[in-house]
Amino acid sequence: MKRIVFPLLSLFMIGCGNDPLPKPKGYLRLDYPEAKYQKTDIPLPFTFEQNKLSDPIRKVKSLGSTKGIEVKYPKLKATIYLNYKTVTSTNLDSLLRDAQNLTQKHTMKADEISQNLYENIEQNVFGMLYEVGGNAASQSQFYVSDSINHFLSGSLYFYAKPNYDSIYPASEYLKNDIKRIMESIEWIK
Repeated sequence: MKRIVFPLLSLFMIGCGNDPLPKPKGYLRLDYPEAKYQKTDIPLPFTFEQNKLSDPIRKVKSLGSTKGIEVKYPKLKATIYLNYKTVTSTNLDSLLRDAQNLTQKHTMKADEISQNLYENIEQNVFGMLYEVGGNAASQSQFYVSDSINHFLSGSLYFYAKPNYDSIYPASEYLKNDIKRIMESIEWIK
């Protein structure tokens, strides 16, 4: 009996020590490199500054009168899709309406959609940036135009099911790139 009691008593004495503490919650830390920009060299009637974190733009897709390019971010699993159209005397209203309607399609999943007006009178660039909150497919959309010859719209999409909490840091990082695209647009006549 002493052979059993002594080891059990020893275990109880050794095992009883400090009270157990729960582990603190761990949070995912996402650090993105500081954005460094370079001017694009694409065969379209505009240029802009592109983040060096993104892949170089390799080709321009043509769909009728629309020219499309993709600014891909493989490390962030995201793409900013840009579509360019030439403005005519009859299509500016429909281009603006289409860009606004595309954003409004996200209202079913979005918690909020905020609009930020953009104007650069010196460069003749006017537009709107839409920030979409919630589990919508696209977190940011925008359009810019000179109202006479050029119209460019863009949308940010991730290669994942939308989960706002998970993609928020990447979405904020890329929103700054979208703002830089809007601010650095230069129309080529």
